Amino acid sequence: MIQIEHQIQFPQKYDLSKIGPAEKLLFFDIETTGFSGDTASVYLIGCVWNQKGRWHLTQWFADRRESEGEILSAFFSQAGRFSTLVHFNGDTFDIPFLEKRCSRLKLSCSFDGLESMDIYRKIRPLKKLLGLSSLKQKAVEAFLGVEREDVFSGGELIEVYSQYLRTRDERLLKVLLLHNEDDLKGMPSILPILSYADLMEGPFQLCSQQAARGTQAQDREISLLDLHYRSPISLPVSFQAQSDWLKCRAEGAELYLQALLYQGELKYFYPNYKDYYYLPYEDTAVHRSVGEYVDPEARTRATAKNCYTRTSGLFLPQASPIWSPALKRDYKDPLSFAAYRPELFQDQEKASAYAVQALDYLKRQK
Repeated sequence: MIQIEHQIQFPQKYDLSKIGPAEKLLFFDIETTGFSGDTASVYLIGCVWNQKGRWHLTQWFADRRESEGEILSAFFSQAGRFSTLVHFNGDTFDIPFLEKRCSRLKLSCSFDGLESMDIYRKIRPLKKLLGLSSLKQKAVEAFLGVEREDVFSGGELIEVYSQYLRTRDERLLKVLLLHNEDDLKGMPSILPILSYADLMEGPFQLCSQQAARGTQAQDREISLLDLHYRSPISLPVSFQAQSDWLKCRAEGAELYLQALLYQGELKYFYPNYKDYYYLPYEDTAVHRSVGEYVDPEARTRATAKNCYTRTSGLFLPQASPIWSPALKRDYKDPLSFAAYRPELFQDQEKASAYAVQALDYLKRQK
């Protein structure tokens, strides 16, 4: 086994206290000879850790195939000093792989007592919202403008490792260590990507709202609502997204939303439809206490789909009801609407909830 340890420098642009105390965090990454812990082995484990404000890199390299057990034991001995593992897609690959190898080699090593913080899992729902080309670590680094020296993928290095075992060429060893080191250096450097997950949770302070007019296809006039928010989270890179009725732009700590207001007629569906009659000639529902006086031939028992009254006006779309009464175009319409008036946003808690809801809606769009 070869062990390498030295101090490293990298910019700390994310508040690590949101994950845990810096000296209790262990960033780690592994290199393997395949994808299955049943048939492949781990030949390199690297980690980054903080001690007294200084960051250190430690790597354990299996310079012989028989050294796998040594590097596993050394890593778990180190990991026992920390409380939280930070990694990229480790919940799916690295952790199960190491557990399988320990089991195969009959090593009494365990991740018990260690919390797991998977950067990949945190940002996976944001791929389309941020316009990421993929969720590979290199793609996230490119989005954030993080540069790296290494040009190989983990899969490409399997053959490099085999060549090293045959030749003991120090140049090949340097290539293997550099790839792992760049992954580890890149991991803290991509932590600002978590700012986008933090942003999604709010809160937001509404700075201004303004109704506007615009045009759509065939020069049809539309009504719009522009909302300007400020967040306690400052993003490292701006992004834009839009759907059929909503646009957003986020830059630094500023969030700009533009909602397409609905002009026309909507329906309010009564939840307790069994207490209503539907009047087909009037296309409306009335409570049974009133419907009893209507000619039985001019009424039917209401169903969930026709138990409504209609109203016209200007309406604000909402992915789920924040303001009541919540109206819809049709019973199965996923959107609901609230009658728009500027006073809706005087309640800062609801104004913030609307921004959180809007971002969540955009995140879920295909």
